[in-house]
Amino acid sequence: MKWSDLPGRHSLFWKLACLLVAFCLLMIWLSWSWGRYMEERNQFLSDQARGTLTRYAAEAEHAWRSGRQAGVDRWLQGMQPREASWVGVIGPDLQSLSGQSLTEKEVERLTFLRGLDWPIHKKGRPWLRVPFPGDPSVGSLVIELPERFLPGQYQLFWRVMTNGVIPGLFTLLLCVGLYRLLVVPLNQLREQANAWRADQLGVRLSSRTTERADELGELGRAFDHMSERLQSTVALQQQLLRDLSHELRTPLSRLQVASDSEQDLDQLRERVAREVEGMQRLVEDTLQLAWLDTERAPLAVETIQVQALWEMLTENACYESGWPSAQLQCAVDADCWVQGNLNTLAQALENILRNAIRHSPPGGVVRLDGRREGGFWLLWLEDEGGGVAEQDLERIFDPFTRLDGSRPGDGGFGLGLSIARNALARQGGRLWAQNGRKGLRLNLRLVATQAATAPVARELAPAGARSGPLQPA
Repeated sequence: MKWSDLPGRHSLFWKLACLLVAFCLLMIWLSWSWGRYMEERNQFLSDQARGTLTRYAAEAEHAWRSGRQAGVDRWLQGMQPREASWVGVIGPDLQSLSGQSLTEKEVERLTFLRGLDWPIHKKGRPWLRVPFPGDPSVGSLVIELPERFLPGQYQLFWRVMTNGVIPGLFTLLLCVGLYRLLVVPLNQLREQANAWRADQLGVRLSSRTTERADELGELGRAFDHMSERLQSTVALQQQLLRDLSHELRTPLSRLQVASDSEQDLDQLRERVAREVEGMQRLVEDTLQLAWLDTERAPLAVETIQVQALWEMLTENACYESGWPSAQLQCAVDADCWVQGNLNTLAQALENILRNAIRHSPPGGVVRLDGRREGGFWLLWLEDEGGGVAEQDLERIFDPFTRLDGSRPGDGGFGLGLSIARNALARQGGRLWAQNGRKGLRLNLRLVATQAATAPVARELAPAGARSGPLQPA
């Protein structure tokens, strides 16, 4: 496995790994520290028991010093109601310091005495030896450990706590962490998908999910982007449908008037043909705009010489508009090669050129110029039509927008620039407008490329896209 195969540093894998490793280390530490604590609690005398037994030894020492055997006997008699255990006081030679001598069995038990700091195993009640606090060499207290001092009385309870309840609580905390890390954002994605199903395309994920740097954050941003795309596509389709129905009313009304009029057959046929042709162009342009906005299949990439493309387009434009070629000027060098789809770029540039010719005065000049900017070519086409208001520079790219107030169908339907912008965007380009010195200036930003090594001349295809560079005829 290579280092390049590992997930990125913001990957969800590392969060899960850190969480699980921290949980395992915490459980190991808990088992070790809590186990040692419970061992001390279950095998060693408590501080209270040690203090009580030490106090008994001090009392026995005081009784010996104050009354010798008689004092020890009186103290032992006083201990009988206090502790229901065997109690004795012995000297350094393991002989009784009281007036009552030890039995053989008691002497035998004296050889297995335990100290206060020794572990206490639960095998009966052990005998403990507690030296005199003042002078241990004088004697010691010997006592059978009272029942109440035996450690480990709550051993079963603490075992249940240690081996069941506490690990269960930590596991529950781990589940809560995993839930917040994984399930909460997934639930938000599910809610957004359910909102789409209910046609609520404006629902967005919270910033807490989309700002995450891991895979779930990336998925959330993709969901939001997809939601925005769906919303804009549906809004565009609805707007196009409304605009198309509005635009069709006028030619249909004219057809209705023509059918009810007393025109002769030739005039009526000419009127019907003109209106039908206009409606056909309107429907085709609307469908093409909708296709450009919704289609996401990659276009065929080819190498295009802008100068050669301009010559082909101006030849058609001169024939269509009656303009002389001298009015359609090109200042772009022959080394201007761009990368894109030939037919899509040609259609965009043709729509821009038609728009410039339509709004230019008689005798006006339309000029194409450009310069290289890094990996792009910046081209601009400027007319002499007087430009538009600054607040309308972006609105002219909206479908069915006609700032000159022309009648629908007269000189266009307001779809040309919308189609051009969408066509350029599909091949990595941009189109925006600004006012020039005498008219409107439309800027095109296209991906630059090198000239083809084996150029092949060809005509523009009416539809579709075929690979191959374009050379002047």
